[in-house]
Amino acid sequence: MILSRKIIVLVLLALFTAPLAFGQSEALKVVVNNLAYYRQKGEIKYLSNAKKSVDSLIKTKSDSANLDKNIYKAIVYSSIAYIDSTNKLGTPADFFNKTVSLVNRLSENKRIYKYQTELDFSKRCLANVYIRNGFDQIKRLDFNSAVQSFKNAQVYSPKFGQINAYIAYANTRAGNLNEAVKFYNTLLTPDSVKTEYVVAAENIYKTMGDTAKALEVLQKGKKLLPSEKSFLLEEANIYNNQKNYKELEPLLKDLLDAYNTNADVFFIAGTCYDHLKDYNRAESMYLRAIDLNSSAYDPVFNLGLLYLKQAANKKGEEASTSLDRSAQWLKKAYEMAPKNVNTLKLLQLIYAKSGNDVQLNNINNKLQQLN
Repeated sequence: MILSRKIIVLVLLALFTAPLAFGQSEALKVVVNNLAYYRQKGEIKYLSNAKKSVDSLIKTKSDSANLDKNIYKAIVYSSIAYIDSTNKLGTPADFFNKTVSLVNRLSENKRIYKYQTELDFSKRCLANVYIRNGFDQIKRLDFNSAVQSFKNAQVYSPKFGQINAYIAYANTRAGNLNEAVKFYNTLLTPDSVKTEYVVAAENIYKTMGDTAKALEVLQKGKKLLPSEKSFLLEEANIYNNQKNYKELEPLLKDLLDAYNTNADVFFIAGTCYDHLKDYNRAESMYLRAIDLNSSAYDPVFNLGLLYLKQAANKKGEEASTSLDRSAQWLKKAYEMAPKNVNTLKLLQLIYAKSGNDVQLNNINNKLQQLN
């Protein structure tokens, strides 16, 4: 929610930028002056005065049809709806809905093109109110209502692409994953892409079990944001989890360059080379992972297992050397996780092969105790 608060502040600044330099007439001069005073001094009393003035000008049916007066009413009312979020002016409960109806009615007027700047200003104010409502609803965990509020905001500010991110986020929290990812995908363009949009879309696809789509999103993200190294790591993690080492292997050079002090990345690389039977590289990667994080069990165990596999393909002294190395690392793995039966069984196999009866009996006793 910290991110949300930051975003809405930016939106408030972005949406309320239209100048209030409108044409004046004698009847509207007080309204215009009060709007100008508010712009200069930021005191809400001037909006209250502007509202009283514009209300006093609309009394008859003829006044209600007067486009000049009503566009100013829309400006004043939408400004109050936007600025007076705590309702210090005591406007009635239906004030915002009436303002929305007024702006909608003006939008349909054939002569509104004369006041397009003013109308757009009012629409931006309404959009901001809906955005603010949407974030309030998110705080109350009313995510479906938040979705609708953000969609309403989009009606009045269709060019503000960031709203798609709000709709996507609210849909995600509401569990509407198909809708959420649809809106995130609209943001994966050169003009609007952000790291968090790519990651969010990828996570949704993974949640839905569609790793192919998740990979598509990551690859698109890599093209749009080539300096963002986290996409490469996410892609590698997907291939690693799939045990798709042929697809993972081409990523390893860039991955290791980008994360040259990350033990987990070196372990992933070691596992990949191990499965591809490139044992020399696998050994190097495991040793580097251990060097970076000596308390990690997996690279220690895998290194011991790797030497055991190498011993199976060797003879004589070379086989004995590999078995000794395997036993060395597997004993260390056992010390790190003494209740891991698999480690003991591998040590049992090694000592049986090497004829080390003392160590074999020791391992057998430990297995009996665990069983």
